[in-house]
Amino acid sequence: MVEYKQCIIIRDDLKLSKGKLAVQVAHAAVSASEWADRSTLEIWKDGGQKKVVLRVGTVRDLFELKEDARRLDIPTALITDAGLTQIPPGTVTVLGIGPARADTLDKITGSLKLV
Repeated sequence: MVEYKQCIIIRDDLKLSKGKLAVQVAHAAVSASEWADRSTLEIWKDGGQKKVVLRVGTVRDLFELKEDARRLDIPTALITDAGLTQIPPGTVTVLGIGPARADTLDKITGSLKLV
């Protein structure tokens, strides 16, 4: 059976609190999954909705990963914060990629470190 997963990539340079980070990751997971086609979404859900949270150093890294995923027709969602608590409005915080085949996502995110 082919494994499906979702990758959520955070910006390590923002140094968000654990609570703020958890909310941003949740936003990315939900938002990216809304762009998945029905069959992919069902396979991913049936497989336990696997998610991996990874990190990059800068916002530029997020944009590069987003473009890599788009080239492979993988759903993405960049999350921009409203700026009501810890960071300025409009700050891009995280990127959700997938759900998609794990082997395909690994081509894009395989070198990233876990959070």
